[in-house]
Amino acid sequence: MELRIQKLSKRYPNGTQALADVTLAVKPGMFGLLGPNGAGKSTLMRTLATLQEADSGSATLGDVDVLRDKDAVRRLLGYLPQDFGLYPKVSAEELLEHLAVLKGISHAKERKQVVSALLNQTNLHAARKKALGSFSGGMRQRFGIAQALLGNPRLLIVDEPTAGLDPEERVRFHNLLSDIGRDVVVILSTHIVSDVHELCSQMAVLDKGRVLLTGEPQAIISRLTGRIWRRFVEKTELATVQAEHRVISTRLVMGRTRVHVYGESSPGAGFEPVEPDLEDAYFATIKGHVQDAPPPTTQAVG
Repeated sequence: MELRIQKLSKRYPNGTQALADVTLAVKPGMFGLLGPNGAGKSTLMRTLATLQEADSGSATLGDVDVLRDKDAVRRLLGYLPQDFGLYPKVSAEELLEHLAVLKGISHAKERKQVVSALLNQTNLHAARKKALGSFSGGMRQRFGIAQALLGNPRLLIVDEPTAGLDPEERVRFHNLLSDIGRDVVVILSTHIVSDVHELCSQMAVLDKGRVLLTGEPQAIISRLTGRIWRRFVEKTELATVQAEHRVISTRLVMGRTRVHVYGESSPGAGFEPVEPDLEDAYFATIKGHVQDAPPPTTQAVG
């Protein structure tokens, strides 16, 4: 079941163009939606989750019209928003059972089996009787995935799921998402480049409401081979280097400022070539140095 988005647009009353002709084809598996804060990622996720309206365009999940047949979409949807509330005094098991009823799992025995399986899948079974208010950030996120998986969704949307997680919880969450993404369409919306690199077989870069780039992460990285150059500079030099070169990123490494520069050939003395990674590809795309090729034009013959 493929998700197809065609020329989806949304402008807010304050004039912000949140989405501008967004077109994507998302097959089953993990799809990374990468972009800075304010890129339009959450607007796109909320629109696909039937929580807000688009101004124009279309979206279909298989043969279901996402924008018009919202009840049908909700039966196929699992959603973990960036911020979600929990009842702090209720146990994980109790709230999951309640949500299962709302999801239409009315038979008590079936519901108990489903809840138990999801708690095991998200490694929360041992904590099932604990109040949700006592959960760590990672446990809360895993509970969020458990509730999103109720009803065996065909489309799972997760919005900034690893923000704020410690390294151990982040790895655990990655493993969980990877297992889920084998059979369903999973859209991972994030600004954390490494999440996409580690999890997703397909991705898109979104900025200012527009899709700048789509493809396989490794293929995107390969396009930058021989075009990324590195140099350590003094802080007093940084402004000059930024003015003279196409700097895509700067980072402090052991107290020294390291710059990565985009260039078809060596930018000059002191620069050395480096193997590009997805972070380089992301920043080069945002800076306008890498983009999808425009569709070929056709001319009428006659």
